[in-house]
Amino acid sequence: MSDEKPEGPTPGFLVWRLSMKWRVAVDRALAPLGLTHAQYSLLASLRGMAKAGVRPSQRELADHSGLEALYVSKLARALESDGLIRRLRDPDDSRAVRLSLTEHGAEVTAEAVVVVHGLLDRLVAPLGGLDGDHTREFCTDLRRLLDVRPDL
Repeated sequence: MSDEKPEGPTPGFLVWRLSMKWRVAVDRALAPLGLTHAQYSLLASLRGMAKAGVRPSQRELADHSGLEALYVSKLARALESDGLIRRLRDPDDSRAVRLSLTEHGAEVTAEAVVVVHGLLDRLVAPLGGLDGDHTREFCTDLRRLLDVRPDL
């Protein structure tokens, strides 16, 4: 293995910069709907899971979305007070809380998905847009990187 360092920024720096740039862009795009990127991530994940017939617990939603369980709990309480989701005790596990979108939450989330997909299509335009071959390859590479378990 060579001791030479690569020219230019590292992959970690580039991923961090891209994630920060996209997070800010999504926050700005969602601001008119009164949502943050984190709230959108939770709502869109909940929507997708519901479409698959799953009514997740907070833990399951945390695992699915990649957010910390404590953060999901905090977001869920705020989204419940905004009338966007319901939090109900699981009848089979008194420790678990099951989540679902309210009718209002489903409407807001559907609108947010349209906004974010339009934004993402513009952000990946250099790769051919959301349906581009390079975008699909990029997503494949990102999934491979996300599958790597750091030894911490």
